[in-house]
Amino acid sequence: MRVLFLNPVGILGGAERALLDLMACLKQQDATLSLHLLAGTAGPLLDEARALGVDARLLPLPEQLSTLGDSALRGHGPLEALRFARRLAPAPGHLADHGRALRRDVAEVGPDLVHSNGIKTHLLSAATAGLPLKRVWHIHDFLGERPLVRRALRLLSPLASAAIANSRAVGDDTRDVLFRVPVHVVYNGVDTAHFSPGRADGANLDLLARLPVAPDGTLRVGLVSTYARWKGQDVFLEAAATLTRLHPALPVRFYLVGAPLYQTPGSQFSEDELRRLIASRGLSERVGLVPFQSHPASVYRALDVFVHASTRREPFGLTIAEALACGRPAVVSSASGAAEVLTNGVDALLIPPGDVHALVQAMRALLEDSALRARLGTAARGTAAARFSRERYASEVLTLYRALARSTPFPEGRGVPIP
Repeated sequence: MRVLFLNPVGILGGAERALLDLMACLKQQDATLSLHLLAGTAGPLLDEARALGVDARLLPLPEQLSTLGDSALRGHGPLEALRFARRLAPAPGHLADHGRALRRDVAEVGPDLVHSNGIKTHLLSAATAGLPLKRVWHIHDFLGERPLVRRALRLLSPLASAAIANSRAVGDDTRDVLFRVPVHVVYNGVDTAHFSPGRADGANLDLLARLPVAPDGTLRVGLVSTYARWKGQDVFLEAAATLTRLHPALPVRFYLVGAPLYQTPGSQFSEDELRRLIASRGLSERVGLVPFQSHPASVYRALDVFVHASTRREPFGLTIAEALACGRPAVVSSASGAAEVLTNGVDALLIPPGDVHALVQAMRALLEDSALRARLGTAARGTAAARFSRERYASEVLTLYRALARSTPFPEGRGVPIP
């Protein structure tokens, strides 16, 4: 079977790291698979895919399309909609040109199945209409919250043979948007052999943050994420300031690990903004900024407490699975997809999204109780190995591929029956 993956970007965000794990395990589970990748921008995704033996190519997405996104419209008024419309105006011409190039490259690969890994590539599926192939849309977001995308994908949904949702919540939302498209919930997976408990090197974390090495006995608390505003860096800093003010004797240092990876304007904190927030809360001696780490296992191991602080519901949250696999005691927003299989007080402490007070209380509980940290860390590792392994992830996706391959051809406009 020839499988072609489409990804809008070449950077390594959560969806891209999950894609690499999927491709690595697919090759292990079925050596007869021929895997191919087209990415819309240059970046490490292409190099890492090639290292796995994937035929990975760049098909540049025009900048006007790669920076276009309607997520900024969520909760905003007419002025934001007008700005978005102005930016959208030249898009049809660029779309037509890119669509022709995409159709040519897809036809050249000749896949049996196209696996689209992002909203922009789902939309671009229209360019492959009429080609003899099956299409899987991998949904990593709540489509119902995206006003323009929701309408566009609903119109294009007859092209999709099946959809994969990365959590139950995303699956429910996807079914509401795509109607008759079969939706399969498959939780993301991580390499639990690589993301595993190991030696903690806190001094190296301090070095990455350009801070002096913390005194012995200092506990390290970190949030690992892109700088998307809804990831809760501001909530984390507010909680750090509150905890420091109320309990100044706690030997703790805080870390924000990440970068503004995506090109969509207005949707992310800049490094300067975060530094201003840190200074305004009097945390310059307590908080370090660690640049984005493409291989973050050592960062997780260096943390005594991992924090996930997203302020709204999150489709999955790959950093949660990675940190748990490393055996880290974690504070996790209960509205994340990964939290669907977690139990509060057993393998993590779950808090309402955006709740500064709850985050302060959870961090304090873990910082003051080493036995609780040890117990949660051990249970976290067990949950990650059982529920978030990439082998399980790839096996479930491969089962879907094979079911689609066995299904009889169907006229476009109708769904594919999955046995």
